[in-house]
Parts: sequence; structure tokens; C-alpha cells
Amino acid sequence: MKIEEKIKEMGINLPEIPKPVANYVPAVRTGNLLFLSGHGPEKNIPNGKVGSDLTLKQGYEAARNTALCLVSTIKNTIGDLDKVKRIVKLTGFVNCSEDFKDQPKVVNGASDLFVEIFGDKGKHARAAIGMYQLPGGIPVEIEVIVEIEG
Repeated sequence: MKIEEKIKEMGINLPEIPKPVANYVPAVRTGNLLFLSGHGPEKNIPNGKVGSDLTLKQGYEAARNTALCLVSTIKNTIGDLDKVKRIVKLTGFVNCSEDFKDQPKVVNGASDLFVEIFGDKGKHARAAIGMYQLPGGIPVEIEVIVEIEG
């Protein structure tokens, strides 16, 4: 089954690709690797720190939504999601309270979505990092490296 058909069957609508908020591009391709800039969730996701302003579940959903934004950027950059060979590396930054220790559980929102969409190709190396603050107060920022065909 084609990836985009699978996404539709899952009832997922990909968001519009996010616009850069500074002097950078959303993705850079070099050879068969695609490096995606850090993405945050759509504007309808609440801002704040996970662990004080937001629950773990809200953080997980923000990471999942951010992964959808990343998928939109991948599609916009390479044209066909079936060209994804593998999600190679995911780095997740979690805007969290000082005592919050479940950053990996938040970033699972993105990791789980990539595996749901891409199957084994969605399994990746990963880092989940707690941050004191993120741009605009967003709860998560995620960047990925993707291996693509031809």
C-alpha cells in the first residue's frame, strides 16, 4: 500500500507545510539524505512547559502533531512519501519544567507516528532532550534526518 493511501486510511490529514520563521530553509537534501530543520506543532496546539503548563499526554500529542508537520515537509520536498527509505535520526527537544523527567515519553508521540506511517522504515535512532525554553513557548521542537531513494 502506498504511504499516502495509508495516511488517508488512518484518517490523518497532513497539515500545510510550516513557513520558516527566520533565515533558514525547512529541508536540505545532500545525496540520499534529507536534513529537516527543527519543526514545532501547528498553531492550534497549546504552548507551554510540559510538566507545569501541559500534561505528559498533551506533550505527547504536541510531538505527534509536530511529526505530522515534518511528514508534510518531507512530502513537499521529495514529492512522494514512498521515496522514504528510512527515518534515520530524530532529535526531540521538550520545553519542560525543571523537575520533569519524562522527555522520552513526550518524544514517543513523534516516534510512534513515524512507525505507524512508515512501518519498519520509521524506526530510528533518537535523542530526547529537556529544554528550559523553546521559540515562542512551543512545547516541543523536533528535527529529523531521512534517507531517501534516488
